[in-house]
Amino acid sequence: MITPRFTCSQTAESVVISIYCPSVRAADVEIHVDKTLVSVHINPYFLRLNLSHSLQEDDASSAQYDPGSGYLTITLTKHVHGQHFEDLDLLAKLLAPRPVLPPKQPIIELLDRDEAAEADLSSQTQELAVDDEEQQELLEAARNDWQLPQEVLEPTPLKLTPQCYYGFLDMYSGYFTNVSYTENEVNELGVDAERCTPEDRRPKRILHEDEKWDSEHYMADFAEDEYIQELIKWRHPHTEGPVDPKFAEKENAMMLNLPRKEYLPSQRQTHNLYLTLLTVLFAYAYDSRTTQHDPTPESAWTLCTLVPAFSALDPGPYTSTVWDPSSAFHREEIAAVFIPSYRRSLSFPLYRSFALAQKCRDDVAKFIARGKRTVLKCLLEMKNILDHHEVYYVYSKIWLDDYCVWIQTHASDEMLSRLASAVETTEIQKTSIGWHLDQIEAIVHNIQIERNMDSDDADSDDE
Repeated sequence: MITPRFTCSQTAESVVISIYCPSVRAADVEIHVDKTLVSVHINPYFLRLNLSHSLQEDDASSAQYDPGSGYLTITLTKHVHGQHFEDLDLLAKLLAPRPVLPPKQPIIELLDRDEAAEADLSSQTQELAVDDEEQQELLEAARNDWQLPQEVLEPTPLKLTPQCYYGFLDMYSGYFTNVSYTENEVNELGVDAERCTPEDRRPKRILHEDEKWDSEHYMADFAEDEYIQELIKWRHPHTEGPVDPKFAEKENAMMLNLPRKEYLPSQRQTHNLYLTLLTVLFAYAYDSRTTQHDPTPESAWTLCTLVPAFSALDPGPYTSTVWDPSSAFHREEIAAVFIPSYRRSLSFPLYRSFALAQKCRDDVAKFIARGKRTVLKCLLEMKNILDHHEVYYVYSKIWLDDYCVWIQTHASDEMLSRLASAVETTEIQKTSIGWHLDQIEAIVHNIQIERNMDSDDADSDDE
């Protein structure tokens, strides 16, 4: 267990403990108060404090976790209001084990000893004996009432590996420090998420997509596609409603809670933000179409899995074409941006159909063509889903919060219109996906033709 950095303060009624524990699951926090002893456990951190006076947990007590700053703030009520707690700034004293009371005098008198029984007990004890080092540790733990010593780890100024950044405009780091302790099924980089360079992320993502690709699953969905065809025919409300949609009260509250930030991206960074936006909206289009705009408990996983910038921290662009600032969007780079989204929609979620992916791309073009307000509504719906997930909220923090601010303050309706035109006129070839989709579909067609011929022959024999 890791002893986290912390501070303590007090008011007349309570003691406030502020603990730095970034990238943890707030639902896992355990707080125990035993008079002057306070223990806090949130994997992988453990903190035990011995205070000078008693505390209690009541209705006025609280615990709040801010995932943005990584601080857990615990407020505990003083047993005696107005009582002053000494030395809250002496952290080593607070971490020291609680003093153990001296043992009482024995109240049993030994009248006689059986030498044979004593010898037998001595021999059994020798068999169970531990080495000197372990014995010293046990004795030390026993003297401290089995309270193991704690040491706060100081931040290490020297880093042996380069710090890698990710997220919106590469502004974030540290959100995946303790990823091995969370059930993050989306993260494809594992424990290397914090130290994996952008050049290394893309090969890992592509390899993972190839490993998850299942030709039999795709073949089955292509052969039996009645329900998928219904999903394709469904009309999305954000492509059929008013061009200037109104925001609900809940959406207005979400916008008021967005971070107050100013962005100074370069021209190329702005260009790349528009491209990455396509992959984010594709994931939204897929989930909203397959759930018919009624999110399910799996929606958070689906949204994060389908966005390469979330699951592999690998945003666009995905082409080696030299960027030309004098030109807006090339069809080649638009196609390259959608290929990872297509591949992921064909290898991870339940419904795997190239025709469905094509329809989702068509949705993206319509979202963007309708302007910033429609795009913002899509992003706010995604944000609402992820904010209520105990693990995947992290992707809302490092991507969607900033995108919701940027789309309002920096995005241009003219650029969105030009981007929509480029998406509409871009064609995604099955051969670019890399999994021989044409051959698989041809096999299914041949099997269906043979079955129909056999069925016709059987009918003619019956006649």
